[in-house]
Amino acid sequence: MTFGFAPSSAASMSTSADPSTNPLARMLEPAEWASAGIPLLRNPREVVSGLHARHRPRPSTAIVAVLDPDERLNASASFIRRPAPADGWMFRNALLSQLRRVIPHDLRRRTPVRTAVLMYCRDGDARWTEEDGAWMWGLRDACTLHGLRCGAYITLTRDGWQVLGEGRGGRRPNADSPPEPFALSEVPPLPRTGGAASEVLRRAAAR
Repeated sequence: MTFGFAPSSAASMSTSADPSTNPLARMLEPAEWASAGIPLLRNPREVVSGLHARHRPRPSTAIVAVLDPDERLNASASFIRRPAPADGWMFRNALLSQLRRVIPHDLRRRTPVRTAVLMYCRDGDARWTEEDGAWMWGLRDACTLHGLRCGAYITLTRDGWQVLGEGRGGRRPNADSPPEPFALSEVPPLPRTGGAASEVLRRAAAR
């Protein structure tokens, strides 16, 4: 399995670019993500396999999950990314909308206790893309607004899965593989959504 980074047109842009006017500024480069202190998953394959079995993603499916300090699943939601230019602001709003539907916020806590992770199933190889950068930006911002720690960003392709910024990954599950036996422990009751597309993404794509 080959890991790496795809060329980024954002790499040559000034770091002072205004995120409110420039979509390319609403993304995180691999180096920024790696230096952000994202907590490591103790057992990433268990998390990936559990989310894959629960949501059965296909390309363009995003799965956001909230884990407790023991890495047990508190809640998860999946939705389809509508065809539209990659924009971290749009992704942030879609993720925040899903989080608000499945779990109360933790904004009253002084320090975040729960962690949100994002797994995105897409076409292409495992190398970082600008779309990945926009999802990273969106996840980080959505976590801040919902009182959560920003956790791992995981890509799922036909080659397998990869935790971006960590270099950890595997060949199974992948975008084409059948679900494996469910192994991810959860904290009942578990509110979650199915595969319905986010209304935020639908409206943004229609503009």
